[in-house]
Amino acid sequence: MAGLTTVTGPLRMYGRSAQLHAIDALLTGVRDGRGGALMLVAAPGLGRTTLLAHSVRSFRSLRSGTALSTRAVPAESLIPYSGVHSLWCTGAAPRPLPKEPGALLAVVRELAGGHPLLVCVDDAHLWDAASRAALGFAARRLGGPHPVGLILSVAARRADDPHLAGLPVVHLDPLAPSEAAALFDDVTRGGADTVVRDELLHAAAGNPGALRALVAALTPDQLAGRAPLPRRLCAGSAPAYGGVDPSELPPETRELLLLAAAAHEPGAAGSGADAELVLRAGAAAGLDVAALLPAEAAGLVRRTADRICFDVPGLRRALYAGAPPARRRAAHRLLASALDEARAPALPRRLHRALATTGPDARLATALTAAAEAPGAAPSPALRAAALSAAADLTQTARDRALRRAAAADHARLAGRPAQARELLAAAASESADTRVRGTVELIRGRLALGDGPVADAREALLLAAELLAPHDPESAREARLGAMAAAWDMGDAEAYLAALGTPADCPDAAQSASADTGPRAERTRTEEPPPTRPSSPAPLPHSSPHASPSEASLAEASLAEEYRAAMAVVMRGRLRAARHGLRGVVALGQDAEEPSRLLRAGVAALVVGDLPAASRINARALAAARASGAEIHVPQALEYLAYAELRAGRHARARAHAEEGLRAARCTGQRNIAAQHHAILALVASMEGEDEAVGAHAAAAARTADRHGLAQASTLVQWALARVDLGRGRAPEAAARLGPVVRPGPRRGHFAVRMLAVPCFVEAAALAGEPEAARGCVAEFAAWAAQGADPQAPAQLARCHALLAAPEDGDALYAVALARHELVGGDFESARTQLLYGKWLRRRRRPGEARGRLRDALVSFERCGARAWAEQARAELRATGEAGAPEPPGGLSGLTPQQLRIARCVAEGATNREVARRLSVSPRTVDHHLRNVFALLGVRSRVELSRLVARSEQLTAPDEP
Repeated sequence: MAGLTTVTGPLRMYGRSAQLHAIDALLTGVRDGRGGALMLVAAPGLGRTTLLAHSVRSFRSLRSGTALSTRAVPAESLIPYSGVHSLWCTGAAPRPLPKEPGALLAVVRELAGGHPLLVCVDDAHLWDAASRAALGFAARRLGGPHPVGLILSVAARRADDPHLAGLPVVHLDPLAPSEAAALFDDVTRGGADTVVRDELLHAAAGNPGALRALVAALTPDQLAGRAPLPRRLCAGSAPAYGGVDPSELPPETRELLLLAAAAHEPGAAGSGADAELVLRAGAAAGLDVAALLPAEAAGLVRRTADRICFDVPGLRRALYAGAPPARRRAAHRLLASALDEARAPALPRRLHRALATTGPDARLATALTAAAEAPGAAPSPALRAAALSAAADLTQTARDRALRRAAAADHARLAGRPAQARELLAAAASESADTRVRGTVELIRGRLALGDGPVADAREALLLAAELLAPHDPESAREARLGAMAAAWDMGDAEAYLAALGTPADCPDAAQSASADTGPRAERTRTEEPPPTRPSSPAPLPHSSPHASPSEASLAEASLAEEYRAAMAVVMRGRLRAARHGLRGVVALGQDAEEPSRLLRAGVAALVVGDLPAASRINARALAAARASGAEIHVPQALEYLAYAELRAGRHARARAHAEEGLRAARCTGQRNIAAQHHAILALVASMEGEDEAVGAHAAAAARTADRHGLAQASTLVQWALARVDLGRGRAPEAAARLGPVVRPGPRRGHFAVRMLAVPCFVEAAALAGEPEAARGCVAEFAAWAAQGADPQAPAQLARCHALLAAPEDGDALYAVALARHELVGGDFESARTQLLYGKWLRRRRRPGEARGRLRDALVSFERCGARAWAEQARAELRATGEAGAPEPPGGLSGLTPQQLRIARCVAEGATNREVARRLSVSPRTVDHHLRNVFALLGVRSRVELSRLVARSEQLTAPDEP
């Protein structure tokens, strides 16, 4: 039990950024003399021990103190103070150990001796009760001046231990699919067969311990795909389950666990199985409820009032897949009988009966399909997918079997299970070459590629699906065209979008809508820029019988889709004003819907027409509907549209919250394309807040996927975010160079939905860089776009652009117009940018008194919305007008004038005299004159010495970290 844990070899962490950040913050505090504690909580196999080893390594790398580590031994859990004694032995404390609640606190403080000390305790829940009480007592008192840090790990099932209450908790969840894949590639060095890779990732369910154990159990030939995988691949291993091998449990316990695994509703991860159902089925087999106790004692399952939950990720699947088929069928037979007695809903009863059947059964397959497709209070897509897959297994006719398999694949897609969907699609495609089967398979493949794949490939698959399905299923053919439109939008290809709409005969309302605007402006306007969003992903694939009459919901969806197609045909021809009536009709038709797909389509229409309150309301409703129905595939997209609405309304903090949540959801559902969109949104938010490192990280992540999959919208947003960083730091020429190709015509032109929104940034950068002529053509195009009412901020931004490019005598009036328009629509950030530019303009015209008022207003607004880099610009401008700032430290920069101080700081950042002149709107000769005076006043001889002096001064004036 005692002894220092030894860690060999480099540790690579996957998917633990939040946990590592919390640990690094604690270690830094200990190094700086502030104590603290953390409790790592996770199920077995999720990496508690690895994180503790990382903590020890990181602390030792600081070379500023001592790190001690110990691990509990279950055999000593009944010996009072055995845990405290183990730590006492590890640290070789020089005096006898007192046995009292404060013993551990005295020990660690004595071991520290006033120097930084890190103590790590693994599996602290296995310590004896007296030691756990001492551990909690010490951990709660480590804050303050004592440089002692304590990190302990606890099993998830013991996280509510009252002895450890009140400690800061860090939870470890299963790895996201991309993170688990990266770990697998590292463990196997990229040498595994792709099919084997997918099988093992699916079996491990994001549990890194289980993944490593599964890989270790295979031979090199099995990993390479040259030998078959073992039948019990998913059975797991003792190391993955906290040292407990499920196969060593009593037979009655294993039987009851299999019943619980079989009773688990598909898609209800974490919610467990119905305890009453499992126990009733077990009683029918002669199993007593006490048979569950060994599994509970081992920490494998947890029983609440009405549920039986598997605490170890992957264990439920491992138990079920590892059982012989005959035992699985027997379990489902018992569950079906128990459900019959309780008169439960038809779908779960028929599903269990189907899973207990050994051969084709046309009658049961038809009944199960009908239950899975029943309208009303629909079950989750995951349950529908399981039911339709089981119905396909019972179906003898190849065509019908393939169609049911494809329908199951689409519901698996909706449930956020792309791997399962692709597996079902492959089976469906191999079972029948029927035209409708091929069209349905291509439709679902295209939809999957929309979320994770090259969008040009997705468009081609969806267009092929529309062609194949048109004679057999017009409704699905229409949905395929809508999906092709979405792919073309992501590609940034307006012509491809119009082609996906179909011929004029397919979209008869387009011409009628286009003629609705009869004014001369409508005929002249040919801009192509709707706001930054893309059409919604298609509605769920209809699975009803081809002979059934269309339902009211189906007719409403068809009406909404046709209205949407007609309106977007007009929008994409550059006539947003003519399409407004149709778009508002889409909003009206879909805003009260219950289906996520209809709500998302209405939410897109609201964004395109510029109705941001409606867009926020409808997309929030779509998010709630997706979660309530289990359509996990729609959750990240609803959050993306919500983030766009918040961004355009100037609510950046809300946009960040939605995008962060959307990024997690996109990763969990395997939608890398939507994850890239969320990264781009987060880069934009960070560019406003002045978080340069975050901008770079999110921009790089978005660009990686955008470049591979052809996501033009994400690529354009990334360039816009990076240019805003340049502008916020006063690097106007760099911002102009980055945005020029995006907003101007040419082969590198940005996405048609984003480029107009970036024009005000480009105009500002070009004007500040002394190149106003480069922006005049863009302003004319922006004016035509703004006149169509696409964006509430556009009129104020247009007036600001005119002010930046106007003659000096017109500047006052144009800035006044811009500020008045900002008052009408709100938005602190854009209004503050106008105030800042106006203040700069006034200062350059030697009107410092007027400039101060504008700059103070800009500073307050920037601080209110968290735009730190922009706020610093406003402060610097205020200092240049003579406004008193924060006092400099004695012997520092306090003797410089405001202008000299600004020049000194720019030079300290590495700017040349010419670059400083551009930033401050002065001549290079003026900069040279001031810089010579700065050198003389500060007694420095080089730019390097000046940079060091400025850095020391900034450190002394920086506020203390909370």
